[in-house]
Amino acid sequence: MDNKEKLHIAMFPWLAYGHIMPFFQVAKFLVEKGHHVYFISTPKNIHRLPQIPNNLSSQLIFVQLPLPLVQGLSEGAESPADLPIHKAPYLKQAYDMLQLPFINFLKNSQVTWIIQDFASYWLPSAAAQLGVNTVYFSIVNATTCSFFGSPADLINGRFQKAEDLTMVPQWINFNSNIKFKLHDIMRGQQECKDSVSDLYRYGTVLKDCCAVIVRSCPEFEPEAFTVFSKLLQKPVLPVSLLPPSMQDYTVADSKWQVLKDWLDTKKERSVVYVALGTLLTLSQELMHELAYGLEKSGFPFIWVINKRPLVEGKMGSDLVPHGFEDRVSGQGLIWMDWAPQLRILAHSSVGGFLTHSGWSSVIEALGLGRPLIMLTGGSDTGLVARIMHRRVGLEIERDDKDGSFTSERVAKSIRQVLVEKEGEPLRANAWAMRETFGNMELRNKYLEEFNRFIENNTAPNRSI
Repeated sequence: MDNKEKLHIAMFPWLAYGHIMPFFQVAKFLVEKGHHVYFISTPKNIHRLPQIPNNLSSQLIFVQLPLPLVQGLSEGAESPADLPIHKAPYLKQAYDMLQLPFINFLKNSQVTWIIQDFASYWLPSAAAQLGVNTVYFSIVNATTCSFFGSPADLINGRFQKAEDLTMVPQWINFNSNIKFKLHDIMRGQQECKDSVSDLYRYGTVLKDCCAVIVRSCPEFEPEAFTVFSKLLQKPVLPVSLLPPSMQDYTVADSKWQVLKDWLDTKKERSVVYVALGTLLTLSQELMHELAYGLEKSGFPFIWVINKRPLVEGKMGSDLVPHGFEDRVSGQGLIWMDWAPQLRILAHSSVGGFLTHSGWSSVIEALGLGRPLIMLTGGSDTGLVARIMHRRVGLEIERDDKDGSFTSERVAKSIRQVLVEKEGEPLRANAWAMRETFGNMELRNKYLEEFNRFIENNTAPNRSI
């Protein structure tokens, strides 16, 4: 690290895998720059991480904080993927109880910087008392960040009614259709009955942190970075889209071989890959509509269905219509297991991605030039879909209020995105997006700039 002193940096992501992996990527980069990095999470989440190269192991230290037991939280649950979506508030309660062990760790460490997530709203003020700087790492894009306004807007509850979220905010001074639909919000209200709301957590972290880094870059959304910086009045730095590498995602060769053998039999760009993440909860009726829509499209498909309780709290044979698997055995493959998403998307036979529009999934798809068919599912996914709709894909048409859709709309969206003339510019734009979303040079450039920022803004001493 030249003649600069090595820093001691703590990383503290939220417990969802889609949060942990971007934090892990930044952690590895900072270790490569010569810093000591403490990656702090629960035991099960740390065990889920990929292996790190031997040359980094002495400077990337994993700190396991056991998750406290809270009433209502299933034993062994350490991630949103481990439980039904309506139990997420219990996970946040347990996460908040990590405050004391985390602060005790800080007191006995040499840490001068913490890179943290939205959920630990209590951390910036506690760290400041110890002379430790905090950086908020937004794993979503700057347009989504800007939508919610200033820290004061978030903390004071500017969005009182659901309808307040269904309009493009006045401070978005560039051409954008970013807003929620009522069905996005109704689902969120049912899922998140937290004592401390996500918006309050997020606003408090934004207010009290020293700086913000964003998983995006000005090459993709220049105006949004300008707006977000004005809203915060503090440093906002891109760290690129952090395109993942195959090495980050290990999978049993036998599992991938089954999928690869199936994909190898299909024509180039003919397969729809379907994966709806861990956020999307569909009723049995809508799961069946989706199934019929895939069948009616006529395209071959791989449909990944997670083993977590997905449909109305239940798992089982009624996830798909009776006899569906047998009927589509020549057309589709239903995969009820974890799937190597990046490997599947990279296969030449994949022509489009039917996705819940999670930002990590969108980054993976566009890094490989795959157009999107979007069926949103909670959190910020509705906003991501509005950003991408008619740019690199289509959002499946749904009832604004209840989110219902028909199999015909599913089939129509697939055909438009994969082969029809209307979808030509979407396919071309998605292919062109590889230059930004899959660009490792951009990744290194922006991570280098962030590294310089923390090196140049570290106080010589901290109080312990």
